[in-house]
Amino acid sequence: MLPRGWQVYAPRVSGSPHSPTKTAELGAPDADHARVVLAGLGFGALAYGSWGFVAYYFKAVAEVNPLEVLAHRVIWSVGILAVLVHLGGQWGTARDLLRHRGTWRALSVSTVLIAVNWLVFIYAVASGRLVEASLGYFINPLVSILLGLVFLGERLRPLQWVAVACAVAGVCVYTWQVGTLPWISLTLAGSFGLYGLVRKQSRAGPVVGLFFETTLLFPIAVAYLAVLGATGDLVFASRPPDGGADPGSLRMDLLLCAGGLVTTLPLLWFAAAARRLRLSTIGFMQYSAPTIQFLIAVLDFGEPFDAARALAFAIIWTGIAIFVTDSIVRTVRDAHRKRNGSRAIDARPVPLPD
Repeated sequence: MLPRGWQVYAPRVSGSPHSPTKTAELGAPDADHARVVLAGLGFGALAYGSWGFVAYYFKAVAEVNPLEVLAHRVIWSVGILAVLVHLGGQWGTARDLLRHRGTWRALSVSTVLIAVNWLVFIYAVASGRLVEASLGYFINPLVSILLGLVFLGERLRPLQWVAVACAVAGVCVYTWQVGTLPWISLTLAGSFGLYGLVRKQSRAGPVVGLFFETTLLFPIAVAYLAVLGATGDLVFASRPPDGGADPGSLRMDLLLCAGGLVTTLPLLWFAAAARRLRLSTIGFMQYSAPTIQFLIAVLDFGEPFDAARALAFAIIWTGIAIFVTDSIVRTVRDAHRKRNGSRAIDARPVPLPD
């Protein structure tokens, strides 16, 4: 899943000046528009499906220290993102960002937040707490609107207040019934929500922004792997004492190298979806990732989901249902008002500026 800031900038990744909404308003043929939407839904399914099923990848590398997994994810992502920046002709954009001190500050903060988020999720999967991690991504949108209230002065509608209250109540019930604070859920939701808030204030797009963040983490990751290598604790490229071949070690090396693709491919699919779909549609699709994670945790990994956890999840899911329903009603109402307003003013399509 991605924070709100990425959703704002995603339509600019391809360099296309038109968003899906503009295309529809400019009178694109219905058949062409339908194909664009279907393609967007396909890319969105790939993106959010990847973020859901990525639990299997981190389960496959669960025997490796989470910090080493994170280091490999950073290192291999830098190379892939550099290629994407080059192919997208975005080096000029990257240089422009370097001239803005505010962007540097924002990306420095977002780097810490995304590193914490990645590390905690890797730990959650490796330690058999994916259910708790999925809970964090379920409540993340509610945390985001609460952060918007606190830091951006955004106003919450009455039903949004109810949804946030349900999320708080669900966390309290979880703590009371299970006996432990769901710190993984709160850390994932909080770091991801703050990450979206910080990235929303920066001028960096998704690919260039993530390239900067992983580049800032790159020397730390390399240094950490060097320390592991010096102490003999490095898993990557390790070989048996007799120097023979170990198919298991080769498989693990390839899995660790795949951390870059696991990070970047869903981002590209998300960007392709965001260029073709309304942000409201993207917002509704985001719940598919934690749903997949939850089902994998309970049905495949066999993680506990007793009555106490079920009660907490039920309260939080109720809040999400209220939030989604309120968003749908608001979206339909705004679209109806906009359609009626445009008919009253002028029936002809009006080109919109970029």
